[in-house]
Amino acid sequence: MPDAVPGFGAAVGHSGAMVRRPKVLAIVQAGGKGSRMDVLTHERAKPALPFAGQYQLVDFALSSLAHSGVTDVWLSVQYLANSLHKHVANGRPWDLDRTRGGLQWLPPQEGSGAASQDGFSAGNGDDLYRNLDAIRDFRPDVVLVLSADSVCAVDLRDVVDQHLDRASSCTIVTAEVTRSQASDKGVVQLGRDQSITAFDYKPEDPATTTVAAEIFAYDPARLISTLEDVRIERVDAADGEDSGIGDFGEHLIPRLVEAGAVHAFELPGYWRDLGTPSEYVAAHRDLLAGRVDVFDDPERPILTRWPELPSAVIRRGAAVDGSVVSAGADVAGTVVRSVLGPGVRVAKGAVVEDSVIFAATSIEAGAEVRASVVDSRCTIGRGARVGATPPGTRIGDDRLVLVGRDSTVRRGSVIPPGSRLEPGTSV
Repeated sequence: MPDAVPGFGAAVGHSGAMVRRPKVLAIVQAGGKGSRMDVLTHERAKPALPFAGQYQLVDFALSSLAHSGVTDVWLSVQYLANSLHKHVANGRPWDLDRTRGGLQWLPPQEGSGAASQDGFSAGNGDDLYRNLDAIRDFRPDVVLVLSADSVCAVDLRDVVDQHLDRASSCTIVTAEVTRSQASDKGVVQLGRDQSITAFDYKPEDPATTTVAAEIFAYDPARLISTLEDVRIERVDAADGEDSGIGDFGEHLIPRLVEAGAVHAFELPGYWRDLGTPSEYVAAHRDLLAGRVDVFDDPERPILTRWPELPSAVIRRGAAVDGSVVSAGADVAGTVVRSVLGPGVRVAKGAVVEDSVIFAATSIEAGAEVRASVVDSRCTIGRGARVGATPPGTRIGDDRLVLVGRDSTVRRGSVIPPGSRLEPGTSV
């Protein structure tokens, strides 16, 4: 549970009088199917993916909110919400299990949005549209919207302060990425005083490498009116099953940028969207290389629901180099440039290299796992070979092996680079 921090709500001023602080509503969009993560999200929501062994992706957004004093948090889950329930634990690790305010789940609901829509959102912009009545009834001064798909830490008090000081219709938290990464993101162009002059969503040839980090502060009135206007204009273009609003980058943000008063807030530290298996592994390699700074501040730790397991054991004769080993792990073999989740067992003579292994998976004697992501409760049998050392320093999706949850790779089996094993596979 986080320590009390200055946040939002009422406060005592220098004169002793109560000073009203802004009323902030946060909506954490825990996403849809995360289909680009392939077999890793066939049985879990993407924000439930582990990171750095003992954390989950949803922890980063919720921790930033907790340390920023935001106590009204709505968690919108469109896909396999049960995969998040136990971990989120009603918001307890982030001090959000409270009588007033706290964490509120926003499950898909029949009857929300347009009359023709089913219960599931067709994009993160559409997700906001479906909750406009609830946002209006809450009467916030600022609406914070965060994705739960990325690794970062940000003091949202600074974002809100800038947003209000500049009377912005929208403040977009931005990050710098490579040109190839920018083509999959919302790319912004900046004018004077961090004003955003242009926004291009997933361009083939990005004009800049400055992208939206999918953390937004909205003026509620402008958010509501813009979404309603877009809905009216797009109703005939919609396919009858959605509002036509789609993702934020398709209509909402471009419309706000066109109207002006949209500003950027530059994220000061590490940020990476874990949108594909190769990006997921690259973020873990960043972690092992010391480039991920989100765990560095002891005053603002990443909060999570810790596994109830004993400390890890490294057996005599084991070799562990440049790796993360989580609670409950038992290592008697060789682990190199890898991340082992809680309760992972690496037997004597086994090798794990350049891989991420999820919880409670067993790598048996003589098995070799390279350039792979192995999900929870899997068994890699004696002498099996999963993946291979990549030819260069980067591990692309075409070389990365993904092994779905509860799978068994039998004794002596060979799984070639680039393979995908569905959850529950036995091969």
